[in-house]
Amino acid sequence: MELPVTFYCSNSSIFQARLAKMQDALMRSGTFDFILPLIVAVAGEIGNNSFDHNLGRWPDIPGIFFGYDIGKRRVVLADRGLGVLATLKRVRPELKNHLEALRVAFTEIVSGRAPEARGNGLKFVRQVVAENPISLFFRSGDAELRLKKDNDQLFITRSHINTHGCFAVIEF
Repeated sequence: MELPVTFYCSNSSIFQARLAKMQDALMRSGTFDFILPLIVAVAGEIGNNSFDHNLGRWPDIPGIFFGYDIGKRRVVLADRGLGVLATLKRVRPELKNHLEALRVAFTEIVSGRAPEARGNGLKFVRQVVAENPISLFFRSGDAELRLKKDNDQLFITRSHINTHGCFAVIEF
């Protein structure tokens, strides 16, 4: 199945351009002034992770799906990359499953791009959601994570759907 060109970002430059378009659309709406930069930052972090952690390693289809509907207050990102577990196993080989991988990704400073001193991105996403009227649904492999608006508690469960790569829905 081929994605419409308006939703498919084959590389990070296209994603960055579409992220800027989303920011402009949010600004024009005039409704989300105080959280506008936060919505863009959360979407940017998740989308950039897709490219940063899969560069040269895409199993089949490179790039991401990036769609948004300002009227529905929703942003959707998805990739068919390695997923969180495979990415983190490169630096944390003791990780046994997708549930553990999501917990580590959202709570510990660890990078799948070792030896780079990185690894704060998804912790930043968690903090933004915990302190603002934004929620996140994130699935990788057979694990799902939910971060609710104005709440820093992680809700991680096993999914009945096994996702190849990552799938995220941001609501605001």
